[in-house]
Amino acid sequence: MAGNRTFTMIKPDAVRAGNIGGILAMMNDAGFRIVSMKLTKLSAEKAGEFYEVHKERPFYGELVEFMSSGPIVAAILEKDNAVEDFRKLIGATNPAEAAPGTIRAKYATSIGENAVHGADSDENAAREGSFHFAATEMF
Repeated sequence: MAGNRTFTMIKPDAVRAGNIGGILAMMNDAGFRIVSMKLTKLSAEKAGEFYEVHKERPFYGELVEFMSSGPIVAAILEKDNAVEDFRKLIGATNPAEAAPGTIRAKYATSIGENAVHGADSDENAAREGSFHFAATEMF
């Protein structure tokens, strides 16, 4: 059975561009409820730890540098079938391939600066949410 929580980050490019409100509105309009949320900044060390699964990939260094380049908005969202529905809402990693009406189609500028992160499984959503939030910060 699909879970009802997912994890997202509004990435530094979207925060810099002033798109937090628009992205949150799209999440709200799609029926997601914010369970936890904070504006924070990842150190290079913490970004590296978060994206450790990609450590052997050629883009890892650039990803860590980008994700630690400015503030992010971390959030846990709730909705039935949260992970799958949120992945549909954010759209393809490459904004040129993202379906119209998705977050990335509207706010992303490139594959690297694609506005939002979304957990890709229920297990990763739980792990990623716990990485950013203590149990007392989830409502």
